[in-house]
Amino acid sequence: MALSATAENELAGPNAMDRLLTATQAEMSKVNALILARADSHVDMVPELARYLIEAGGKRLRPMLTVAAALLFGRSNGAHVNFAAAVEFMHNATLLHDDVVDESDLRRGRPAARIIWGNQASVLVGDFLLGQAFMMMVETKDVDALGVLAKAAATMAEGEVFQLAKTRDLSTTPAEYDQVIHAKTATLFEAAAEVGAMVGGADVAGREALRTYGVELGNAFQLVDDVLDYRGEAGTLGKNTGDDLREGKMTLPIILALADSTTAERSLIEKALGDAEVADETVARVVAILEKYDTLNRTVEKAHAHARAAREALRALPASEMRTLLGDVAEFSVARAF
Repeated sequence: MALSATAENELAGPNAMDRLLTATQAEMSKVNALILARADSHVDMVPELARYLIEAGGKRLRPMLTVAAALLFGRSNGAHVNFAAAVEFMHNATLLHDDVVDESDLRRGRPAARIIWGNQASVLVGDFLLGQAFMMMVETKDVDALGVLAKAAATMAEGEVFQLAKTRDLSTTPAEYDQVIHAKTATLFEAAAEVGAMVGGADVAGREALRTYGVELGNAFQLVDDVLDYRGEAGTLGKNTGDDLREGKMTLPIILALADSTTAERSLIEKALGDAEVADETVARVVAILEKYDTLNRTVEKAHAHARAAREALRALPASEMRTLLGDVAEFSVARAF
């Protein structure tokens, strides 16, 4: 599948994520300082574990969206720093909890926190981060924005529970998969962009544009992550290729393959799903089935549709460098799949 001209340009020069990093660098330095400060505690294990995860890397795309949205409208009172840090804490709390639920060994290319400190500490420090996130939100006294992120927190938890309920469920439909990724991933992108617009002084139309942009970007982002789990080299996502298969996750490439595969192929996929000890050779055979029915490329095409919808949402806003950059970020989120 050929890359679009935009994606080719992104990969040839500084990509959109790097350009977003540069554009938000001054404000993100404040966010990062607040993140490290609020990860502190008199209980030694809390900052030790929290900083292990926080400093492990990652682009911090979600808080950057909050900052970028605030800069886009340009009338922020400074509350975007608190909200951006809160968004990152919510995200990291989810990672800690997810690794316990999924029994993951790796996170961002390093041993997951639960491997070092145990499951109990990981869950409790995740709770600490959520508590700190809501404290930072309350300090802004912006009840409306607080409401957006509080609703997102509840929706994300629902999404994770729904995904858990669908583990190894071969009857899972593409529509149910859409529900899962919207709730567990796209919701936080949506809220991050919306609260940034709100504290940046956006009107109703501007707030709606960023909310739609965020949710479409989040959907595209998760679809590509689910492709990379089978297409990427080990370590690309900071985990092993085929981990979603080993964890029994019903992602779109698998759902599409099950619908098209032969009885023997379906049996192979079913036996591999949820088998934590499944051999690499078996994973390779499953990937071959996904390739046979073109389910990885079909999933990428769906991601492209969401990225286009994200760009389209921004058309409601006046032209600006930040608007163009956010559109390019949506495009680049899909270019990662190649």
